[in-house]
Amino acid sequence: MHVVIMGCGRVGSTLARSLEDRNHTVSIIDSDPEAFRRLGPGFNGDKVAGVGFDQQVLEKAGIRRADAFAAVSSGDNSNIIAARVARETFGIGTVCARIYDPGRAEVYQRLGITTVATVKWTSDQVLRRILPAGAEPDFRDPSGKIRVDHVRVPTSWVGERTINLQAQTRSRIAWIDRLGEGMLPGRETILQEGDVLHLVIQEELAAHTFAQLSAGPETEQ
Repeated sequence: MHVVIMGCGRVGSTLARSLEDRNHTVSIIDSDPEAFRRLGPGFNGDKVAGVGFDQQVLEKAGIRRADAFAAVSSGDNSNIIAARVARETFGIGTVCARIYDPGRAEVYQRLGITTVATVKWTSDQVLRRILPAGAEPDFRDPSGKIRVDHVRVPTSWVGERTINLQAQTRSRIAWIDRLGEGMLPGRETILQEGDVLHLVIQEELAAHTFAQLSAGPETEQ
């Protein structure tokens, strides 16, 4: 892929280096040439000084051959304008913009521009780490009907098959974190102490799912 990034702050420079490490080509735009120092001497991509929503600057950065565009400068307005220019003028299908204002992020998300609302994202991450399991999901789809939660396997479920847990809780185990590594469970996978389950749950069944997890496996009569 060729990716054009607007903004060479901490996020933009980290993103650029990460893309290069994955063998993608990168052009990065910033109005301050001094910002490119964050990239370090090993960066091989193009550094373009200028305003990221200026069409000529975008052309210089190779926007016409780009597969994706990311606007991650410190200004909401600049990011939104640049994202719209990339999408509407140059037809870039994969466009992402960092937005500090959560309300505005939701508006542009509905308009088809993928947004990352950094303030809300950070607060959500903290919430998920301090609230009890099930209080706040890791992910909720745009319709609000599907959620993903991570739950440490209750002691009562250790030794049970994953298929039994899924049937009783009416959830699906997307993957398991076991001993620091992710694994995809099979029907006969046995749950072990310390497993962290990443559960896909219907929102309307969430209360049932967590109640069944707490209750433990049903014993056969």
